[in-house]
Amino acid sequence: MVERVPESINFPSEEENILQFWQTKDCFQECLKQSKNRPKFTFYDGPPFATGLPHYGHILAGTIKDIVTRFAHQSGFHVDRRFGWDCHGLPVEYEIDKTLGIKGPADVAKMGIAEYNKQCRNIVMRYSNEWKTLVNRMGRWIDFENDYKTLYPWFMETVWWVFKQLYDKGLVYRGVKVMPFSTACNTPLSNFESNQNYKDVQDPSVIVNFPLVGSEDVAFIAWTTTPWTLPSNLALCVNPDFLYVKNLPGTLISRLTTNVQLRLCSLNLSLNCSLSINIAICASISFASSPLTPFHLILLILVSLQCEETGAFQVVLDNYVKEEEGTGVVHQAPYFGADDYRVCTEYKIIQRDQAPICPVDASGCFTSEVTDFAGQYVKDADKNIIKWLKEKGRLVNASSLKHSYPFCWRSDTPLIYKAVPSWFVRVEHMVEKLLENNSKCYWVPEFVREKRFGNWLRDARDWAISRNRYWGTPIPLWVSDDFEEVVCVGSIAELEELTGVKITDLHRESIDSLTIPSRCGKGVLRRITEVFDCWFESGSMPYAQAHYPFENKKEFEDSFPADFIAEGIDQTRGWFYTLLVLSTALFGKPPFKNVIVNGLVLASDGQKMSKRKKNYPDPGLIVQQYGADALRMYLINSPVVRAENLRFKEDGVRDVLKDVLLPWYNAYRFLVQNVQRLQKEDEIQFLYNENTAKQSDNIMDKWIQSFIQSLIQFVKTEMDAYHLYTVVPRLVKFVDMLTNWYVRTNRRRLKGESGTEDCLWALETLFSVLFSMCKLMAPFTPFITEMMYQNLRHLIDPASVEEKDSSSIHYLMLPQVRESVIDKRIESAVCQMQSVIELGRVIRDRKTLPVKYPLKEVVVIHQDQEALKDIQSLQKYILEELNVRQLTLSTDKDKYGIRLRAEPDHMVLGKRLKGAFKAITASIKELTSEQLEAFQKTGSIEVDGHELHEDDLRLMYTFDQSSGSATQYEAHSDSQVLVLLDVSPDQSMMDEGVAREVINRIQKLRKKGHLVPSDEISVYYRCQPEGQYLGSVIQAHTDFILATTKAPLLPFPIPKTASVIIEEKTQLKGSDLELTIVKGSSTPQALLNGPACTYVNIRVKVNNKEQGRTLEGQKASLFFHYLILIVCICVVITELTSKMDLQALSGSTVSVTSGSSSPGLAQTTDSLLCPYVNLVLCNTGEVGTLLLVNPVGQNGLHYSGLLSEAAKVFGFRSRRVKLYLDQDLTQELSADSSVKSLDTKTLFVRVLPTTAEA
Repeated sequence: MVERVPESINFPSEEENILQFWQTKDCFQECLKQSKNRPKFTFYDGPPFATGLPHYGHILAGTIKDIVTRFAHQSGFHVDRRFGWDCHGLPVEYEIDKTLGIKGPADVAKMGIAEYNKQCRNIVMRYSNEWKTLVNRMGRWIDFENDYKTLYPWFMETVWWVFKQLYDKGLVYRGVKVMPFSTACNTPLSNFESNQNYKDVQDPSVIVNFPLVGSEDVAFIAWTTTPWTLPSNLALCVNPDFLYVKNLPGTLISRLTTNVQLRLCSLNLSLNCSLSINIAICASISFASSPLTPFHLILLILVSLQCEETGAFQVVLDNYVKEEEGTGVVHQAPYFGADDYRVCTEYKIIQRDQAPICPVDASGCFTSEVTDFAGQYVKDADKNIIKWLKEKGRLVNASSLKHSYPFCWRSDTPLIYKAVPSWFVRVEHMVEKLLENNSKCYWVPEFVREKRFGNWLRDARDWAISRNRYWGTPIPLWVSDDFEEVVCVGSIAELEELTGVKITDLHRESIDSLTIPSRCGKGVLRRITEVFDCWFESGSMPYAQAHYPFENKKEFEDSFPADFIAEGIDQTRGWFYTLLVLSTALFGKPPFKNVIVNGLVLASDGQKMSKRKKNYPDPGLIVQQYGADALRMYLINSPVVRAENLRFKEDGVRDVLKDVLLPWYNAYRFLVQNVQRLQKEDEIQFLYNENTAKQSDNIMDKWIQSFIQSLIQFVKTEMDAYHLYTVVPRLVKFVDMLTNWYVRTNRRRLKGESGTEDCLWALETLFSVLFSMCKLMAPFTPFITEMMYQNLRHLIDPASVEEKDSSSIHYLMLPQVRESVIDKRIESAVCQMQSVIELGRVIRDRKTLPVKYPLKEVVVIHQDQEALKDIQSLQKYILEELNVRQLTLSTDKDKYGIRLRAEPDHMVLGKRLKGAFKAITASIKELTSEQLEAFQKTGSIEVDGHELHEDDLRLMYTFDQSSGSATQYEAHSDSQVLVLLDVSPDQSMMDEGVAREVINRIQKLRKKGHLVPSDEISVYYRCQPEGQYLGSVIQAHTDFILATTKAPLLPFPIPKTASVIIEEKTQLKGSDLELTIVKGSSTPQALLNGPACTYVNIRVKVNNKEQGRTLEGQKASLFFHYLILIVCICVVITELTSKMDLQALSGSTVSVTSGSSSPGLAQTTDSLLCPYVNLVLCNTGEVGTLLLVNPVGQNGLHYSGLLSEAAKVFGFRSRRVKLYLDQDLTQELSADSSVKSLDTKTLFVRVLPTTAEA
């Protein structure tokens, strides 16, 4: 049995109930069981770290993944969804370093790697419960029990296998490379890691002089923003294509340009060096063919002197020197800059295989070689170095510069560039193959593939995969002391065989001590100390999560590459990249077929969300307040699914609840209310069967059915293309179409006011649409669809259900498109109708004419006769929605004297045209109606040489004063149709508008009292002062009000015995209106003229003897009287029932004569033959009729019989009752009253309470 739907709903609370339902029935696992024999849809879930709490970015990506995988399941696929956890790497180690106060490798060595890794292991899943709670609360179905963690030995073993494949292909090498280096984490980072966190910072900007050896009065001046690299200077670099200027007495700087001269002037004003510089230029110099020029050292450090013999401290040439900034002279510190390293290597100043000249340790502090600044953190040492330069006369200029600088993505500290020995995977040689495989992937949005990701691939560099850390998957290389002999291990079994030791764990503390005997007589091989970059592990997840190739070999190979992945746009240089590199290197093909890239979720002010700044609402609180469905829809229906950024605003989530979910819920509630009303009043059991449902001939039924089928077709097409950004807006629009158009315009049909058959058509249509909508929206809003379905499923004919188990909406497949139902002509016609109604509403708003107040006429002018026919076919709805009496259609606007005129947008045009605005304004006002009509179509017009567009002009309609329409009509138009409303005042219509206001107050009061349409009530009213306008309007429109409210409207006083539900006093038209709603359909005695029930008089003549008898209904409602006949003469009833409508016989007298021939029927109209009383049941207002004598002159009732039979009329066979002659129950019927004297009177029945009730 369908359950009553409450008026109000707490969405978060209902979602909690649904979560409990899913958990109790284990719905997700049941889904997987049901689909296990279907085709597979493969999905990879990128692993997050559980050392931090989930944020909106995670919720967004998780929602996208959940929608696509749910949709795939409901499209007939089996979709495994495993959650993964990233457990290794900097995010974990950095937390431990902060907690334990670890500053560098020495601190780790002191506590031991085993203890350090133990501490890391302890916090790996720190927030896993919070993750699981939020993921589940968001309605995402994913398997946490069968998860993968990058710390599982079987996962790490596959990572080893991946690395060995690369090693065996010659793609792994060891080298020294200048890399982004995190001094907080004591490790190098890959290029894509360093690009994840750029910030605008203020850095020192210094210009330093480098005097020439033997010509100390001549010096190069070089610019740098990293003074801390000057102690490691080995050369200067100039561009051979530049001309350099020599200023008296001889300073050399950049290319001769106006910018250079200006820079010189600026330098001269703040000159701080001992050399005298004159602005006058005496010569220009080109270094294109000049020999290298030695210069004096800036700072003498011991290590740099070792390079003097190889050509250090000279001027070298390279085109990487740019003229846009600096002096055109770049100082070279080859172990702290990638270009510096390349240039100095090319000039043999350093060798690739030599020990790096790098007087900075892993924590970013100067070593003892830099005696003046030893132990100082390099960034902190900048100011001391500048001071030293000034004291030594080497500082030309010092200032500061704001520029974008990379920060560590984990520790949020500045990176430095530093040369470190690392292990690399060769990537540069396969750039073309990477681009080719990328072109085989389908990206949404597409520009990410070609632009952001494609550009990154084109500049791809060899990947530094080693980290000088501890908590990670160890790189499986065992080497001799001289690195000449290397063994790469690819499995646990192989390591056990080589070492003779049983292996249970692959972390450093378990395997670092293991050695492998040398095959070349080099003693034993030991494992290198580095671990894998955690991105190498996440890039290996497609294989490692399946423990490939050690297990699941066929299953993996059959389902690779993945059908779908999704992550944020920041992963174009992260997970997306590592997946593609490894897949291309291993198998020569892409790792995924389809990928959705989402943008970033920012705080409402456009800044990055920050816990410290508290500039965003807690996700848990948002879900707790508005529900997960609202948050899901808000995120998905935003630019963020097009890889654009979203400024998160709580109001947006609230609006989804208010504008989408609540109207949708109300439509569902309205359906259930009227199904229950149908069952109660018409005793019709509603069951929907799509296969047997009759096709409605109502145009609005056809429209909404066509619209939902078009929507299903659209959603399937767009979801096949992974276009969530086109799908969700259409779904939201459909909710509006359903609630604000279909339900609104068909309320009376749905409430049964146009007959039972039409009501059933409307209810079947609404049910069909809501049911299809639930199935279609289930992947997007899993909670509300489940909640609705759990009630609606009781209205579905079991014979029509195809699924074996239909106990959850998420077990059902998506609805199939019924193309035969799609009618684009009807959809177009309703669209035309909507335009007319919306334009009419604008006019009403403009003139402050509420829709409650009827108007005489709406005129619709359209040039297309077919469009006018469409509008004519929907005339009924236009008249109702605009509350007008007449619709007039025309193609001739001149008939109504209508003209267009234009006004300039003063703010827009005034700002743009400035002085010309005044003249243009005059010309705009002179534009003809014909010119403006053309402007409406094209969207542009030229006025006095200026091209104007839609935003520049405001168009208005005016009427020729001679036409007489100016005072009668108000006009509004879109680009297709023009609507005129007759706004001339009319008193009768004003009165009806006031009556509608009263109806509105009654219905709102009903809502406040939490009443539903099937609740029987009466409404009492009082207007103060009496005899005023409001009271007369109500009296004149009582029937009109009654027809809408379906409740008796009665003047005060309220009966003392009435059960008051709710009362209210309001102001309306200068009077106080007091309204009171009471239980039951109270009917005053005066309204019961004649029997309350239907009846038939029967005159029977048998053997010439006549007898009168009355057949009557036992009970009746005030409005819907049911003919329930007492079967007295079976032969007659059988004859009548077979030939005519019994309801039509009410109030008639049927004469029956028997003889030798068939009975003959003679029907006449007469009053009730038998004496009777009408009965009104107190509190409910239910009415009935009781015969005092039947047949005529026989079976007369006495007082006790009257009490007993009156109770039976209302079903109280064993209850005691009292009878009263008045509605206020002051005149009780006494035992000695004459029953005969009660004929045609109304008695009021009060049921006495039982002992238990008392």
